[in-house]
Amino acid sequence: MGFSVERDRVLVSTAWLKEHLDDPVVRVVDCRYYFDRSGRDEYERAHIPGAVYLNWAEALSDPIQSVDYMIAPPEQVASAMGSLGVGDDTLAVLYDDEGGHYSSRVWLILARYGRQDRLRILEGGWTKWTLEGRPVTDELPLPVSGTFTIDPSTGHPELVASFDDVLAAQRSGNARLLDVRRLSEFIGEEVRARHGGRIPGATHVFWQGNLNWDRDRTFAPGDAIRGRHEAQGLASDTPIITYCQGGVRAAHAALALWMAGYHNVRVYDGSWAEWGNRDDVPIVTGEPHGK
Repeated sequence: MGFSVERDRVLVSTAWLKEHLDDPVVRVVDCRYYFDRSGRDEYERAHIPGAVYLNWAEALSDPIQSVDYMIAPPEQVASAMGSLGVGDDTLAVLYDDEGGHYSSRVWLILARYGRQDRLRILEGGWTKWTLEGRPVTDELPLPVSGTFTIDPSTGHPELVASFDDVLAAQRSGNARLLDVRRLSEFIGEEVRARHGGRIPGATHVFWQGNLNWDRDRTFAPGDAIRGRHEAQGLASDTPIITYCQGGVRAAHAALALWMAGYHNVRVYDGSWAEWGNRDDVPIVTGEPHGK
C-alpha cells in the first residue's frame, strides 16, 4: 500500500477561490454540519457566493447500514454529487467551519471511489474566509445538475478499514490503532455508545492538533504534523488505522497524515459507533499506563 497526496492536490487558498468564484468549472460546496442546529439554515443565512449546500450525513451515508455515517454505495454518491451540479469536469471546492472536519469526510468518500483529483478543500474554510472579510451572500444559486461518473472497479478501497481489519490489527498488532477523539472519550469519561472507552492498544492523538485551531483553522505545517505523530512512535511507513466516533474526525486525521507524507493509513469507517456498540469486543477505560 502506498497512498499519499501533496497539499496542493487537496487544498486551495481563500485568495485562489476569490479569484475563481466566477469560473464555470468551479463548484463551491458548503459542508457545514452541526448536531445542535441545521447546517442548511446556517448556509441560507450566509455562504460563499455561488455555493451549494451538501448535507453529507444524509447524502453520502449508507441508509442500509445499522451504523451511522458508513460510506454510501457508489451509485448513491454519484447521484448526490451530480444533483449539486458537480460533473465529471467540475472542480468541486469544499468548505466547512471546522478546519476541513466535514469536508475531509467528503474527500475520503470521493477518494475511496477514485474521484479525489477533481476535489479540493478550502484551506481554513468559512472561518478564514470570513476572518479575511471576503464576500458572502444569502442568495441561493439556481439549481443545476451534472453527470458525475464513478467506476466501482477503480478507486482506493484500501483507504478504508472494516471491523474485521481493526479486530485483526488489535489482536496481531499488524497496524497501529490511532484514536483521534477527545481525551474524555478515549478514557471512557464521555460515553457516546453503549460502551465507553477505547480499543486496547490504541494511541491517542487528538485530531484538532493537526490544525491551527485557535487562529484560522488552517492545517499545521507537515513537519509539525509528522512531529506530533513521530513522538508517539508513528513513522511515515507505520501501518495506521484511524478511528473516532463516526469516521469523520478519523478522516480528517488520515488526510492530515497523507498530506504529511504518511502512506499506509486507513480510516475505520464504523469507528466507535460500531466497536463501542458491540458486546463481543475488548474495550479498556481509564488513563493508559505511563500517563
